[in-house]
Amino acid sequence: MNSDNCIIVIFGASGDLTKRKLVPAVYDLKKRGHLPDRFAILGIGRTEYSEESFREKLQADMEMEGDEANSSFFQDIYYQSLNTSSPDDYVKLKDKLTGLDKQLGTEGNYIFYLATPPRLYSLIPGFLSEQGLNSEERGWKRLIVEKPFGTDLQSARELNREILKYFNESQLYRIDHYLGKETVQNILVTRFGNGFFEPLWNRNFIDHVEITAAESLGVEKRGGYYDSSGALKDMVQNHLLQLTAMVAMEPPASFESDAIRNETLKVFQSLKPLNRDELDNCFIRGQYTASTIKGEKVKGYREEEGVDPESRTETFTALKFYIENWRWGGVPFYIRTGKRLPTRVSEIVIHFKSTPHKLFKKAFGTQDNFNKLIIRIQPDEGILLKFGMKMPGAGFDVKEANMSFRYSELSSVEMASAYERLLLDCMHGDSTLYARGDAVEACWEFIQPLLDYENSDDPPKIYGYPAGSWGPDCADDLIEGEGVTWRYPCKNLASDGMFCEL
Repeated sequence: MNSDNCIIVIFGASGDLTKRKLVPAVYDLKKRGHLPDRFAILGIGRTEYSEESFREKLQADMEMEGDEANSSFFQDIYYQSLNTSSPDDYVKLKDKLTGLDKQLGTEGNYIFYLATPPRLYSLIPGFLSEQGLNSEERGWKRLIVEKPFGTDLQSARELNREILKYFNESQLYRIDHYLGKETVQNILVTRFGNGFFEPLWNRNFIDHVEITAAESLGVEKRGGYYDSSGALKDMVQNHLLQLTAMVAMEPPASFESDAIRNETLKVFQSLKPLNRDELDNCFIRGQYTASTIKGEKVKGYREEEGVDPESRTETFTALKFYIENWRWGGVPFYIRTGKRLPTRVSEIVIHFKSTPHKLFKKAFGTQDNFNKLIIRIQPDEGILLKFGMKMPGAGFDVKEANMSFRYSELSSVEMASAYERLLLDCMHGDSTLYARGDAVEACWEFIQPLLDYENSDDPPKIYGYPAGSWGPDCADDLIEGEGVTWRYPCKNLASDGMFCEL
């Protein structure tokens, strides 16, 4: 599919997201031949740069020299200094865009990317509207908004109302980079493109589902931001609930954007409300403490720069919940995320029910449930199927066997980054992998009781866990069944267990 000629306007052009993710993603799209013939980036920021000095800054940030730095790509990057909080300054933006549009022939098609602090999300759309830059009388106009989209249910509703005064829902693209990852999209193909998975994808055959998003790093230099957010807002409300929806949704009537997003919304609307009396048994919070990892001393969370020394912000959270519908009734879903865990890994594990009668003996102990499907999102992206197989020799001793597919095995295929995929989708007007306003509000509605509990006079306990461990021990108590625990993955897809080379 060819992209329309267009200009991407990046607010916050001198920020970290622009230099680390956005411009490199567009550069890779250019290399792959996915950009339209007439295209430009217009960077917007408070800092005074000439266009030449801004290009040189980006080249230095991307560590490019020689032919790469002198490529035509950087000649299509422009800059306009602007006080984004001042409505009068947007006259300069309109004039700049009008001139570039006439010069380049981009047909009035603009993408406005808000890589700014969230407080500007409700201001910039209104200022653009005052200059008529939301109007689609000539060319399309699209607005990409980074997370966080609100900080609770009320603020999310207010933000939705504010932006929708100026841009239609069809013009809004709320970006969640997790949904741009190849293996996340492959969930849909795995389920709906294979006749042997979908008949098993229900309460009759699936025992439980677990989703893990682990990070080995701490809060780094983001202590001030993170201390006002925490794992629940930073990861669960958006990334992990979106992954849940991809796993649990019903087959869409088509692969049109609204058809898929209608089905994910139904999942969010079917989440069993979290009862305050039950929260102590289904919600765990943790915070990493000082430790030594591979001989290196690591700070505890409360010792990090910008963090309150008495902070009760969670850096780990685990949650058990249910989806109340015909397909998933009675099947528990478990999600966990945390910082300073043993390795960086994100994956979904489908635990199928064990056989009704255990005929065979496991090689080491009694037979347990071997049947698992692991969808690895990062790293070592791929799919792993675990099942039981007879060990050679007399008798029927059974051991766990692995059958895996890795994207790295496709040597001729280079995987696009999440931002590449999502930016290209926006250019094409495809919002399938972007969050819709009603879905965002539904996620916040589900999470709000947890936020209320955290901010109550009798808040939930917060458990310390040593940096480099898998979180508080009590997280295993969430999972139902004797001897059943989380999967403890390694960086390699086919390796797992409590002890492995990380």
